[in-house]
Amino acid sequence: MLRVRSVIWQSWKGFKTFPCAAVEVKNEPILGFREGSKERLELEKALQNLKGKTEEIPCVVGNEEVWTKDIRYQLSVSSSFHVYHVYLYSELMNKAIEASVAARREWDLKPVADRAQIFFKAADTISGPKRADVLAKTMIGQGKTVVQAEIDAAAELIDFFRFNAKHAMELEQQQPLDSDGSTNTMLYRGLEGFVAAVAPFNFTAIGGNLAGTPAIMGNVVLWKPSDTAMSASYAVYKILRESGLPPNIIQFVPADGPVFGDTITSSEHLAGINFTGSVPTFKRLWKQVAQNLDIYRNFPRVAGECGGKNFHFVHKSAEVHSVVTGSIRSAFEYGGQKCSACSRMYVPDSLWPQIKQQLLDVLKQIKVGDPVEDFSTFFSAVIDDKSFSRIKGWLEHAKTSPHLKIIAGGNCDDKKGYFVEPTIIETTDPQEKIMNEV
Repeated sequence: MLRVRSVIWQSWKGFKTFPCAAVEVKNEPILGFREGSKERLELEKALQNLKGKTEEIPCVVGNEEVWTKDIRYQLSVSSSFHVYHVYLYSELMNKAIEASVAARREWDLKPVADRAQIFFKAADTISGPKRADVLAKTMIGQGKTVVQAEIDAAAELIDFFRFNAKHAMELEQQQPLDSDGSTNTMLYRGLEGFVAAVAPFNFTAIGGNLAGTPAIMGNVVLWKPSDTAMSASYAVYKILRESGLPPNIIQFVPADGPVFGDTITSSEHLAGINFTGSVPTFKRLWKQVAQNLDIYRNFPRVAGECGGKNFHFVHKSAEVHSVVTGSIRSAFEYGGQKCSACSRMYVPDSLWPQIKQQLLDVLKQIKVGDPVEDFSTFFSAVIDDKSFSRIKGWLEHAKTSPHLKIIAGGNCDDKKGYFVEPTIIETTDPQEKIMNEV
């Protein structure tokens, strides 16, 4: 997967690059999991090994597995599997911060090529012997279909590790140009303090990326995984450690959200927040950082990606089949639980009858069920009871609003798993509140 070639000195936009060994990487191939294939048999075996079992997951602080009395469970959205994990409280989280800060200097001084090799090795491990394990835990824990798990927990995560490691090595070679009588040098250093990585449930790859990328660049990280992606996240963390990541560089710290937020933002050592999640949570963290600016040793870098209301705006010249196919996939792959999911469509009257009929025809073909039991499943359960209750509330609103009409779906059932029918709602009011909810 990796090739090394030599490159010569060159200048680019005021920078120079030195002769070095350049790493060439390629995007990880997406496997097909066809009946009887090697990857399918391995995945089926991994899924079978997890059924009916409980996985115990600790917090990892200062190279020590920590078990507290604050026990939580991650229930599979549709299968007989659950995860027992513990939460850190603020005292132990402060211990994790101290351990990170103590380890920071030595890690930052380590050559970037040495840091990168850890992530190249982790990527190779996920690509090979651990692929089925990470996919199985993503499918069971987060309710993903085999296709959605493969493009996320395997291909995307592997590409994050490989390409980010490659780019880190190349970045260090970029130096400002010298001028007569002077030599200019740029040092690429990690931040002085720790980075808090706050991960979402919907992408195993994002959790690994939020924690891994700052570490590649010489930072120390406190990784707070999502409660509903605990198993897959811990699997990725263990792979990083087994690949040579030293203790205390990335610490795995499941915690109650507000407790984690209050603790990190009240630490003078906070150097950055790397966040993916909801708008209210990110606003809360941003506000806390602003309120505590006077206590920090540096200005914390705050980076956040939040959910939104993705839309399709259909032109009257659009090809109907493409509109329908693209909209169905965008709206209903992984139950629409992506920030990129299409939740709104604006369609001209001239095309709506055709588009509406084809949407209804395709929707009838969508298979809803447990992707662990049936690899041909397209639409699985939503992630948890909170998500189910919120969606149920919007369905009830749609059934009572004079401005809304449910033309497909509209039902839900949480007797076994949190299942919601793929639903299409028609409105002529672009300001109806369902068109604006986030």
